[in-house]
Amino acid sequence: MFFVFGPSGQIYRGGPENLSQIAAVRPVGRPQALRTRSMDAEANAAPAPAPLAREHAPVVNLRLHDAVAAYIQTGQGPQRRREPLTLVSDVMSHGALSVAPSMRVNDAWQTLAEHRVAQAPVVDELGRVVGLLLRADMAPLDLLPEPGAVKEAIELARRPVSEVMLTPVPAVAADTALRRVAGVLLSTGLPGLPVTDEAGVLAGFISRTDILRAVAADPPLDLWSGPAPDHS
Repeated sequence: MFFVFGPSGQIYRGGPENLSQIAAVRPVGRPQALRTRSMDAEANAAPAPAPLAREHAPVVNLRLHDAVAAYIQTGQGPQRRREPLTLVSDVMSHGALSVAPSMRVNDAWQTLAEHRVAQAPVVDELGRVVGLLLRADMAPLDLLPEPGAVKEAIELARRPVSEVMLTPVPAVAADTALRRVAGVLLSTGLPGLPVTDEAGVLAGFISRTDILRAVAADPPLDLWSGPAPDHS
């Protein structure tokens, strides 16, 4: 189940196929933080990294390696059965960082930077999602713009989050299939979706990074698989 929430509350409830009909939910191209000319010049002048020298792999005694691995596994006890990951709740981040719509942009930038995240749901005083804040939408004061635009950057940093957040914003229920979330992220260009209940109360966040991390971790190959087919 997908939702769309804004400052006025729920705008949409239903499947992903109709999200594109919501006027405000469109593929987004995010603006980048302001940079100085000197930083761009340095980036363009940076030499390409030298190719890494190929090193010879060490010789490994495979029989000894397998024996040690088997011994360690017996000490750990029986292994848990690998289960397919199919729902948002299987990979979502619980206790997601959020910001208030009244917070200043510069303070929000610092909060996201300290937690090393690129986005955060914006929630009201009742914990309901009203928007999504992306670091790319904020011009931090430590990246000063070109001469003549400093005043504009300072004014932006003093604005409330409500003036720069993405709203209305799609959200998703925890029991939604991962396949559907992946499709919405591809069609909207968003880095992730808030996970909420039907009232819009924030429960977590699912990002493209969460999905990729699940693919890279165990279980790797049965991420999208369902139960084994019954041929009886």
